[in-house]
Amino acid sequence: AAGIPVRRVSRAELDALSAHGAHQGIALEVGEFPYASLQDVVARAGDGAALVVVLDHVTDAGNFGAIVRSAEVVGAAGVVIASKRAAEVTVTTYKTSAGAVMHLPIARVPNIARALEDLKAAGFWAVGASEHAEGVCWETPLAGRIALVMGSEGDGISRLVLETCDDLTKLPQRGQTESLNVAQAATALCYEWLRQNQ
Repeated sequence: AAGIPVRRVSRAELDALSAHGAHQGIALEVGEFPYASLQDVVARAGDGAALVVVLDHVTDAGNFGAIVRSAEVVGAAGVVIASKRAAEVTVTTYKTSAGAVMHLPIARVPNIARALEDLKAAGFWAVGASEHAEGVCWETPLAGRIALVMGSEGDGISRLVLETCDDLTKLPQRGQTESLNVAQAATALCYEWLRQNQ
């Protein structure tokens, strides 16, 4: 009805086109993902309490998708990613985000530290998730306009981005495992933002 050409192919061809044969009988060729601008994210945040999740070179598409899903579920205004050396929106991201990438602006920026400065100019408080933080998230003020910064899987938040943050926080821990992965940690912190803004 929309004038899109349809071609019927064998299941084997669909299996070859899809990740692990998970196509449910259809595959669609689409254009590039329509990334938002940082200004789009700020505009969506409005004037009141808002959350923007900023990813400092998260490289795993699965982690990226899971973070977008959590951010969308808690009502974040958007997600900011680096334009180089970072996961981007792919088929994997669509799947791991459960389609959340279609409901949340994702901005690609050339410089994460500069993007944080722009968010701060728009009234956001930049809070980095770091094992070096003195206080845990239950003690960190996350009410209002928060730019939550999550670091890469291996190196965490880079030095320059860390220096740009207004505050640092970490998750409380009792067990022996070193830490949660970035997607799990982002989910916990997104929900702490939501709790403090109820």
